[in-house]
Amino acid sequence: MPEKARPAKGSAANGATLGFEAKLWKTADALRNNMDAAEYKHVVLGLIFLKYISDAFDSHRAKLEAEASEGADPEEPDEYRGANVFWVPPSARWNHLKAQAKQATIGETVDDAMDAIERENPSLKGVLPRDYARPGLDKTRLGQIIDLISGIGLGDAESRSKDILGRVYEYFLSQFASAEGKKGGQFYTPSYVVRLLVEMLAPYGGRVLDPCCGSGGMFVQSEKFIEEHNGNADAISIYGQESNYTTWRLCNMNLAIRGIAGQIAHGDSFHNDQHADLKADYVLANPHFNDSDWRGELLRDDKRWQYGVPPAGNANFAWVQHFIHHLAPTGMAGFVLANGSMSSSQSGEGEIRKAIVEADLVDCMIALPGQLFYSTQIPVCLWFVARDKRNGRPSDAKGPKFRDRRGETLFIDARKMGTLVDRVHRELTDEDIEKIAGTYHAWRGDGEAEYEDVPGFCKAATLDEIRKHGHVLTPGRYVGTEEQEDDGEPFEEKMKRLSTDLREQMANARELDETIIGNLARLGHGARDH
Repeated sequence: MPEKARPAKGSAANGATLGFEAKLWKTADALRNNMDAAEYKHVVLGLIFLKYISDAFDSHRAKLEAEASEGADPEEPDEYRGANVFWVPPSARWNHLKAQAKQATIGETVDDAMDAIERENPSLKGVLPRDYARPGLDKTRLGQIIDLISGIGLGDAESRSKDILGRVYEYFLSQFASAEGKKGGQFYTPSYVVRLLVEMLAPYGGRVLDPCCGSGGMFVQSEKFIEEHNGNADAISIYGQESNYTTWRLCNMNLAIRGIAGQIAHGDSFHNDQHADLKADYVLANPHFNDSDWRGELLRDDKRWQYGVPPAGNANFAWVQHFIHHLAPTGMAGFVLANGSMSSSQSGEGEIRKAIVEADLVDCMIALPGQLFYSTQIPVCLWFVARDKRNGRPSDAKGPKFRDRRGETLFIDARKMGTLVDRVHRELTDEDIEKIAGTYHAWRGDGEAEYEDVPGFCKAATLDEIRKHGHVLTPGRYVGTEEQEDDGEPFEEKMKRLSTDLREQMANARELDETIIGNLARLGHGARDH
């Protein structure tokens, strides 16, 4: 595994702060020509990964060469593995690929390089893409992409300290997700949504699970959170599962370039749970919304359905119960779901939600604005579930204990937040994330400020209040409307003034109508009788 990359402090919510990512993407996208974005994604990201591990290898090799007089051996693979650097054989080193970039056989050269790296590094077995020699891939453009990537330092010590590759990789993931539209949501959760989930849960240590992990964004942000709070990134253990094989490969590359160790399994979490016995301190997830093809009819008697059998036509509450099932006694979960999960009563979903609420598991509900996701324009919500509301902090995790929140749930309506970045996409700003997460921490008892209800934004509701709303969890039902500033004018006087203003405006409108009709008549266009 490569050395850990330390992210630069103060990066923006979307991670694209270096500026060159956009320029690099523009050039790479121009080289795409007519290739499908879903296919091109693996071409480019595979090469970026190859450049990174080759740069890291070269950097460590230079160090070993300088220490040769002291017994260091630059040709010994174990010298690299002992320093958590991937061993790159000569045929896979970037300088070799760059020298061959203009050759018609460059596709075979890249495939051979991927094979060689996997042979020498068992942890990458089955992860790297290998189809660069296929006839449909323009070899001239492939060579041009190699030349483009050659100009970026990715794996040297300075670049690793700035997390250059991590940020390029994340930016490219987001751009590919945008290019692919709905399909893009299967592998990428916008970084600002991931960051909000992580900032809310604050995973200082323990076991972190994402059973539908996509390209691994939840894990990357969890480690960033710990590092930004001066913690030890090794304090968390990462477990994930992804059903799509190509996305599973993206995830493994995404973690490898940051030096993040994790147990990432390939398979369907419902039908082949690879972490069946795991009890996690934190579950972070963005499952496929309203999935009707999850084959739920085959799992009617599954032990995970403690709160009711989820409908075969919608996996939302199968996911909710899967997450709850995997929580440790003091575990917490934060996950994205479609808004319908907060109020649906179809096919028994209302009864399942009622049972979860009555078990006092729902800690917080957040309604998000629309247009945050590449995969859907519908607004979504965040659920936060706590196994134990008495203090809730995993026993082996650092950080302050929480207050006793039994019988309470916090509702936050964030639908008016976010900033439009184009006609169809909205992003949460750093300030938005700080306000939402800060409100939750204040209520939970581990924040810096005292909590108070804010009409139109947040409300701490009791279990009895939720019962009165029929166990519907839509925040708008609880937070009320935003308080309007009182201008001090008595109601009777205001109505009299407004009525006078209205009569004057109506009189002015009549005069304007008469003027227009007169002008039309003089032009020979008199008003017709109706």
